[in-house]
Amino acid sequence: MNQSEHAASSKRSDIIVGRNAVMEALKSGRTVDLLYVSQHAGGGSMGKILALAKERRIVVKTVAPQKLDAMSGGVVHQGVAAVISVADYVELEDLLTIASKRGEAAFFIICDEIEDPHNLGAILRTAEAAGAHGVILPKRRSATLTQTVYKTSAGAASVVPVCRVSNLRQAVVALKKAGVWIYAADMDGSPWCGQDYTAPTALIIGSEGRGVNRILREEADQIVSLPMSGQINSLNASVAAGILMYEVARQRQQIVAKN
Repeated sequence: MNQSEHAASSKRSDIIVGRNAVMEALKSGRTVDLLYVSQHAGGGSMGKILALAKERRIVVKTVAPQKLDAMSGGVVHQGVAAVISVADYVELEDLLTIASKRGEAAFFIICDEIEDPHNLGAILRTAEAAGAHGVILPKRRSATLTQTVYKTSAGAASVVPVCRVSNLRQAVVALKKAGVWIYAADMDGSPWCGQDYTAPTALIIGSEGRGVNRILREEADQIVSLPMSGQINSLNASVAAGILMYEVARQRQQIVAKN
């Protein structure tokens, strides 16, 4: 680790700044979640950095220099910073294999643009406790496996298999072809507890502000809703996810609810 990388890690351990440090991270094969590039950065090795990022299909975000200044903790960033994942991602096929090897009906959580890292961390923590086989995220407009997510998840971010996909709709279609039933948590659906989740199941949890994307709603086999008796018309995404995940766990463990 060079001086720039070490100094940045003392500020936040999942961020690498500086062209040489970022270039080495890309070359070494480390799992890079996001690449931040200054609006005015260019020339020198920046072209090679961007080419490597494109080759590895890493999402690149163009930001103001002030954003990089805040991320770098005072270290000279040279117009580029990389966010390193706390765990490696898996492929969608891997998630299906995990369930099959365990001899269990698949159980996945699909996070539709969950951008708050604390919400994602809480979802991962509950997913691990409820026995989910994996979590699926979009590559864009989503929190990733950062240190904040790791800490919020109490370490579950490095235990629960996580898959990042370029297109959530295509992932849902692939899951349906594999025999997985898709349930989207949204308003105006059937009661959450009136479904049979013992078959292969994937729960779609919508974003904090927009809910489940219309295209994903249309692909879902069923829309499920939680009762809302108060004046607030929605729950925190991680709370809603937790309720649904434990209904899946209850049914699969054959725990009988009191009438």
